Amino acid sequence: MSAKGASSTTERPASTRLLLIVLSSAVFVSVLNSSMVNVVVPQIGEDFGAAQAQVGWVITSFLLSYAISIPLYGRASDLYSVRSLYVFGLAVFAVGSLLSALAPNLGFLVAGRIVQAVGGAAIPALGTVAVTKALPAGERGAALGLITSSVGIGAAVGPVVGGLVEELASWHYLFLGSMALAAVLIPLSLRVIPRGDRVEGASFDVLGGVLLGLAAGLFLFGITQGQVAGFGSFVPLASFAGSLVSGVGFYGRINHARDPFVSPKLFANRGYVLAMAVGFFAMLGNVASLVMVPLLVTNVNGLSAGLAGLVLSPGAVALAVLSPMTGRLSDSLGVKLPIIAGVAAMLLSTAFLSSYGAGASPVVVSIGMMGIGVGFAFVSPAAVNAAANALSHGDPGEIGAGLGIFQGAFFLGGGVGPAIVGAFLAARQDAGSGALNPLYPLSAPAFSDAFLAISASLAISLVGAFFLRNRASSGKNVG
Repeated sequence: MSAKGASSTTERPASTRLLLIVLSSAVFVSVLNSSMVNVVVPQIGEDFGAAQAQVGWVITSFLLSYAISIPLYGRASDLYSVRSLYVFGLAVFAVGSLLSALAPNLGFLVAGRIVQAVGGAAIPALGTVAVTKALPAGERGAALGLITSSVGIGAAVGPVVGGLVEELASWHYLFLGSMALAAVLIPLSLRVIPRGDRVEGASFDVLGGVLLGLAAGLFLFGITQGQVAGFGSFVPLASFAGSLVSGVGFYGRINHARDPFVSPKLFANRGYVLAMAVGFFAMLGNVASLVMVPLLVTNVNGLSAGLAGLVLSPGAVALAVLSPMTGRLSDSLGVKLPIIAGVAAMLLSTAFLSSYGAGASPVVVSIGMMGIGVGFAFVSPAAVNAAANALSHGDPGEIGAGLGIFQGAFFLGGGVGPAIVGAFLAARQDAGSGALNPLYPLSAPAFSDAFLAISASLAISLVGAFFLRNRASSGKNVG
């Protein structure tokens, strides 16, 4: 791909502080929306008289559409105005929220959720692009850390807000609230988000984008359906086959098209690919833990859904408080040390839950979740910073596409983790055997094994982290 007409210089925003407030607020709204809706899915099913498998599409349709859309926004940001795309995404998200709020039946709600996801995918995809294009390397980590902190706040607040609104009014008002917040952010985004550089003379490779989206979407669909119907059944196997064919087609397309979706050189960028792999497995472990812990404390400890959310709160608070600081560390110390320390903390925490937490007091479990939150606060901004730094030393015309694919892989890890670990948990429960972890002394062996599987994912991430290049704020290798 030609980078003709692209500029590697940064376009400073009118106010960096306002830019970060708007981007962080948008991420907060996105995470808040997801965490609120997850809590009320059982009530939605009851209201519409839908079976569990049917109402699950309220979540699945959103995940699939999100996974497909994120890389497309990233690539589009190399060709069109970042500001215009971001505002478009917020507007579509607001429309999807309104459709969801007015849904008279489950099918209409699922359609609204798809529209929501198509718009909402712009928030993570373009937020990192805006930071990378607007700020120099030495300032990105702190900015990305601040944005990551809003993830923790949204994750902590969302379940509480969702439960309260459902109890006092109706789940419909959750979507109206999301619509209102997105509407407020639109004029602010028009004011503070830079337009961003464009690649003159390049075109959007629609076929390449579709093939990439299908590869990710079908893979995630196969994972989610495999958890329900079994991974050996027809639908998951057909989905995996379709994902493989699409992936091969995408590889062929970028190697033979005159103006491909991305240059094949992007995947020869060692630092970028390593950052993406480390982020994928770390996100897999993080989200899988967030799903497994509520199952553990409700099924084994007998806690209510509300109390189960409180067990997660220490980790969410740690993520919110520490992320700005850890982002700055990735600027001053380089990306490698924060990532290694963070993944190691996450790995020790899941190993602790596997050995001593599953079936123990919820207080013990919350301590383990705090360790995971602390670790992820070190990993998340530094991993994005590592990818951005690696892309900054390549073709400037592929920064948007590269960050879009990175965010897509990050999200894909979060979608794959709960399904794989959940299926493993169900298999271990059916087996009725003792824990695989020889240190485990309690009476919930299947959950101990689930956290052991999560630890394996984090171990892969940790190994990859040792091979990262350690770039500090100067852009030079340190250590």
